[in-house]
Amino acid sequence: MKFHFKRKEITGILSVLPSKEVHFEEEIHNYNFSEKQSLKLAKIMGYGTRRVVDHATSVSDLCLFGMNYLIKEKQLDKNSIDVLILVTQSPDYFLPPTSNVIGGELNLGENVLCLDINQGCAGYEVGLLQAYMFLDQPNINKVVLLNADVLSKKVSIKDRNSRPLVGDGATITILENNASAPETNLYIKMDGRGAKSLQIPAGGYKIPSSSETAILKKDKAGNERALDHLVMKGDDVFNFVQTKVPEMVNEVYTDLNISDREVDFYLFHQPNKFMLEKLADKMNVDRNKMPNNIVSKYGNGSGITVPLNICENISSKLDESNLKVILGGFGIGLTWSMVVCELKKMRFCEIINY
Repeated sequence: MKFHFKRKEITGILSVLPSKEVHFEEEIHNYNFSEKQSLKLAKIMGYGTRRVVDHATSVSDLCLFGMNYLIKEKQLDKNSIDVLILVTQSPDYFLPPTSNVIGGELNLGENVLCLDINQGCAGYEVGLLQAYMFLDQPNINKVVLLNADVLSKKVSIKDRNSRPLVGDGATITILENNASAPETNLYIKMDGRGAKSLQIPAGGYKIPSSSETAILKKDKAGNERALDHLVMKGDDVFNFVQTKVPEMVNEVYTDLNISDREVDFYLFHQPNKFMLEKLADKMNVDRNKMPNNIVSKYGNGSGITVPLNICENISSKLDESNLKVILGGFGIGLTWSMVVCELKKMRFCEIINY
């Protein structure tokens, strides 16, 4: 499905990362593999350091920290906010919505619409879609899009497939109307038949958490996890990304009558270094145009990796010139999406520590 928007732009991005760093080597003894095997895999996949929260820190804590920082630094006037969107897979509660909790703590007005969206790897693009649609309303001029997750709490300490990759964090994106802003095109597809390729089986109403769902069991590869933990069918996800993402890129090229020459950067979700290198090669794209350093430096924070990618890799470049980019998310759902837009110098585009 395709969406087309005019007169809308991103005016600021803030990334909020936990101060705590975990290095791959610090946890290598937890895995049922030799050190040599694990280090070899780390080099291929890009395992390095990741940022994780402590036990008590929640999504709302990270978001409120970032929002209060922006308000204190006078980068955001809370009275100008019309809509507050939170995209997360790790809400503070089953109910109430975490966006309402955040809105309440900020003492936002009664006319501020708060909305939670349950999405993951493509969550940034889904959030942008919702924000752009709100901005089409004549009485809405500023939307705050929050992307945040603390999924490190849901990964088994003995799972070498996922544990070294998953990080935590939050991003805050400000979207506003601007009559002179260039057009934005957004593409999104979903295939629920692959929904269980990435999942946490227990903990909801279908399979409530219990003493039984907390029992660790070893898989064929030697990883140990419980039903309460994140599980990923790695081969299925890899094949999905290598097939569906290049197909969508080609659709975008054809639909907009552009080619790789017109694109400055592909700022994609970053599941791991290996997958992005293979994806760039499959697309015949220069690897330098598709940064893959987020996982090795911060970890895979799900939907935050795209806006964090912007802050980390092109913030200084935007001070010099406008850039035509393709933002891309793919994974949980299964969902895959792309946003073709022009980014320019923002009021803020930075990373802070919680």
